Amino acid sequence: MFNFYPDKTFSRSEVMSRPTPVPAVNGVYFWWFKDVPTGVPTEGCITQDGYTLLYVGISPDKKGKPNSRANLRQRIKTHYSGNAEGSTLRRTLGVLLAKESNFPLRRVGSGKRTTFTHPGEQWLDQWMEQNAKVYWVADEEPWVLEETLIASISLPLNLQGNNHAFKPVLSEMRSKAMAEAKIMEVADETGFSRSVVAEMIKQAVQVD
Repeated sequence: MFNFYPDKTFSRSEVMSRPTPVPAVNGVYFWWFKDVPTGVPTEGCITQDGYTLLYVGISPDKKGKPNSRANLRQRIKTHYSGNAEGSTLRRTLGVLLAKESNFPLRRVGSGKRTTFTHPGEQWLDQWMEQNAKVYWVADEEPWVLEETLIASISLPLNLQGNNHAFKPVLSEMRSKAMAEAKIMEVADETGFSRSVVAEMIKQAVQVD
């Protein structure tokens, strides 16, 4: 039987530390959350130490696919510190938390990419630091295990291959966020970067 109760889960700061504890191998990763975004059903979900398992992912997606060279280390770091364009999990969390963060999905750059803008992604970084933890299991063919997991346990934030009742609700929320982003002007991020925004937030906190 698969062990759903890890001895340790890892925070954003732990994963992003040097050296990182995440191995550069194939595998499955499990995302646990302390504060569950409003509206996400947790009935039947696995819980442990005040955290709820809401999402599982794999790296690589599947042998031979475009990102088949990815590994656990790259993928988990992308979820913790990337943006909504490159992380399905971040896009989902950002959409679910948009009313709380006040950072909707926006077109950025040339207008072809969508993120929550640098300040919004920074806000999500902090939210994940406070509320998200991850655990992983090395597996040479993780796509096989992923199918079994999604079919056997309640994972409301997974979309692909998932029959959870929340899937159509979440899909509609994501589609609506994308549609609204398309009718808004492209966000002007000139002179900003994640590091610049982080420093601005740090200075503001020190002043307060």
